[in-house]
Amino acid sequence: MSFWEKLLNAIGNTAGNALSAVVEAIRTVFEGDPETRRKVAFSVAIIALSAKMAKADGIVSEKEVDAFREIFEFPQDQAKNVARLYNLARQDVAGYEAYAERLSTLCVTCAANCTVLEDVLDGLFHIAKADGLIHEKELNFLSHIGEIFQMSETRFEQIAARHVSTGGDPYKVLGVLPSDDFPTIRRRYHGLVSEHHPDRLISRGVPKEFHVIANERMAALNAAYAAIEKERRAA
Repeated sequence: MSFWEKLLNAIGNTAGNALSAVVEAIRTVFEGDPETRRKVAFSVAIIALSAKMAKADGIVSEKEVDAFREIFEFPQDQAKNVARLYNLARQDVAGYEAYAERLSTLCVTCAANCTVLEDVLDGLFHIAKADGLIHEKELNFLSHIGEIFQMSETRFEQIAARHVSTGGDPYKVLGVLPSDDFPTIRRRYHGLVSEHHPDRLISRGVPKEFHVIANERMAALNAAYAAIEKERRAA
């Protein structure tokens, strides 16, 4: 039996209070398997909050569904189970705030600017921008999720800047100031590269399929560092 089947069997069919059932199932069904529990918790957070975000602008585009599949691959024979969980979250009477609050408690390392929850936000940004534009309602949704996840305003702006296709501020992407000297900026850049290495993602329980986001993140960090380096050399 797959972990999706185990999870959904524990949840039941009631969409009206799916949130409580999902969280409790993750806590108990996978209690003796912390690695699977981390993976399930992360995956459920992406699925459930994606479903809630789809309601933010009222439209679920085909490109957004494709983006979801890019970062969250699953066996074809599990498609119905994943779709069932998505639909339960979408129909649940609980709002997205409740989902974000409860799902964040599944992260045992959770603290201000938690890296696992940053991974979840990156995934949601990836889906939101799939149709070529992050709508204002989606950005408000993501910003509020960041607050619930205890992300500082600076950290959220840094995450958001990575997903701006044009005109992104390279200093915001790296979380540094224009007044910082270049050695400080270089240390910050190398620290971020180490922090977001794919091996680190795996150790945090992020599914291997998330490498699409990891590659996007690294490309944004590299581009920001290159832009600042070029600017400093020209000065």
